[in-house]
Amino acid sequence: MGFIERHALYSDDQRVAAKDVLERVEREQLDVVRVVFADQHGLLRGKTVAASELGTVLRDGLTIVSTLLSKDTSGKTVYAAFSPDGGLGIAEMAGAGDMVMIPDPTTFRVLEWAGRTGWILCDLRFANGEPVPLCTRGLMRRAVERAARLGFLVKTGVEIEFHLFRAGPDDRAGDGLLNTGYQLLSEDRLDALGPIVTIFSDSLRRLGVPLRSIEIEFGPSQLEVTLGPEIGIRAADTVILLRSALKQIARRHDLHLTFMCRPQIPEVFSSGWHLHQSLLRPAGEGPVNAFIPEQHEAILSTLGQHYLAGQLRHARAASAFAVPTINGYKRFQPYSMAPDRVLWGRDNRAAMLRVTGSAADGSTHLENRVGEPGANPYLYMASQLIAGLNGVENKWELESAADEPYETDAPRLPATLGEAIDALAADTQFARAVGEKFVDYYIGIKRHELKRFHSAVTDWEQNEYFGLF
Repeated sequence: MGFIERHALYSDDQRVAAKDVLERVEREQLDVVRVVFADQHGLLRGKTVAASELGTVLRDGLTIVSTLLSKDTSGKTVYAAFSPDGGLGIAEMAGAGDMVMIPDPTTFRVLEWAGRTGWILCDLRFANGEPVPLCTRGLMRRAVERAARLGFLVKTGVEIEFHLFRAGPDDRAGDGLLNTGYQLLSEDRLDALGPIVTIFSDSLRRLGVPLRSIEIEFGPSQLEVTLGPEIGIRAADTVILLRSALKQIARRHDLHLTFMCRPQIPEVFSSGWHLHQSLLRPAGEGPVNAFIPEQHEAILSTLGQHYLAGQLRHARAASAFAVPTINGYKRFQPYSMAPDRVLWGRDNRAAMLRVTGSAADGSTHLENRVGEPGANPYLYMASQLIAGLNGVENKWELESAADEPYETDAPRLPATLGEAIDALAADTQFARAVGEKFVDYYIGIKRHELKRFHSAVTDWEQNEYFGLF
């Protein structure tokens, strides 16, 4: 009996999928499989195993060092990894001990551009079979399970923007922009990028990504991908796969693709990430949208209003997960198609939360416009879900919509990552719902990044003061 069976870690569907994966690996004569998990930053970490070893991995998992969870965005270790509790109050992480990556066979894909290479996404467990509390995929799963206990499925769609540049040395933007000026949804510009856009769309389709569109966004060298909605954790899994796939494909065509919110390149425009959300009630003929209003004149159901009120109440704290980088807060500017304050509107793209869709066709839903493209998808989606469910469980009342979001007197979104982290630390109700141990851990990581940032000499300081004084 292997580790996975001994600890009952696979569902019936996963056991069937595991057999199918092994058959596919043999049928397609794959050479290697990348076994990966999403870390606290939403970056993929893992190991590459010979295809012949995948059966063992699907039986016993694959060990990986736990210090990967103690690092900030630079790779610097923030917590005392060799202490008796790994510096995090978790005995299983003592002495930089191992975790076990548990592959989810339902996530298996073949990366055609990488040559006979498979890919599989994992959850994290300790050697005793217990879940790793800092695993972000596990955190989102717990949020989805909370919704299920209340009788709901979670449905999420994605719009995510990115920049595409000519590649230079060290996998960075080289000699710059692929186009200039500001031409939203330009067909001519889309045609000019047609070859790489076709490669992107073909590759995503073969991966099973529910691609709806690839569009020219407002700024130079800026594009947007929109995805069809998915249920539960799969929406976040898809974003993890999408971001990794697009960057790898671009690299093979001498292009640098970045999900950084606002690159330091002249003329560029900030990139955002919008979440389209609704709750569904399971029903005999298929799930029913729980946000459809009971009265014809209403815009949202009572439950939807409570959910929206929860996201508003916790918005400042949740922004630490939706916008987890120092750079991302440079996007919150008035009159920029990005939000700058905590409010909602009726089909208004200046609002942080936009109620859109149609009750007639069952598509009523919320669009949260706060996120940056580099956010960990599990944390971004889970934090919004947790905030909304708090509103549902507490039956919080919804305030009035804003007709002029950039003029309305309302609480401002945090202006910096430091302000967002302080808001997260202060919102104890939200922290309890997310998990206080995880919130404390996450705040420690982010404060370490902020400390490094404030100790660095920036280009602005050099340009401002070097010649002046």
